[in-house]
Amino acid sequence: MAATSFPLEIERKYLIRYPNLDALKRLPQYSKTEITQTYLKSENPAFGERIRKRGTNGVYVYTRTYKRDITPVKRIELEEEITQQAYNTLLTKADPMLQSITKVRYCFSYAGKLFELDIYPFWSDRATLEIELASENESFTLPPFLTVIKEVTGDLRYRNRNLALHIVNEPV
Repeated sequence: MAATSFPLEIERKYLIRYPNLDALKRLPQYSKTEITQTYLKSENPAFGERIRKRGTNGVYVYTRTYKRDITPVKRIELEEEITQQAYNTLLTKADPMLQSITKVRYCFSYAGKLFELDIYPFWSDRATLEIELASENESFTLPPFLTVIKEVTGDLRYRNRNLALHIVNEPV
């Protein structure tokens, strides 16, 4: 019998001090994207389900994603592109307990790795930084021009789904 393999997302996440956004623009592979993600009432409790609107200057791509934790660093992630009409239909299935999350994502390359830095409208003193890895033990260097407060990879409070329920405002 053949084993079934699923696409994996392996990432580390950090809470950082609010960065100098102008400095990011000078980095390799710089891009800026607006994101709105809405969490749906899941029909399968083993998987979290969300829809996402992502783009710039009024041009958007819509996706539907299912995620399931394997470890704090590794998740199964199934993602498909959907139409704007499907996105609007799925919005009616939004979990009423969770608010939509909006953020601006800044992507850039440092030391051969691609980083994703998310700025949220509810924080003025902090942001999050993520890096996707090929393995849980892969080594990397965090950008020295960013001030890391702490790693939050295993801290469920900093998952976007949980931020949609309760914003973390502990002192930094």
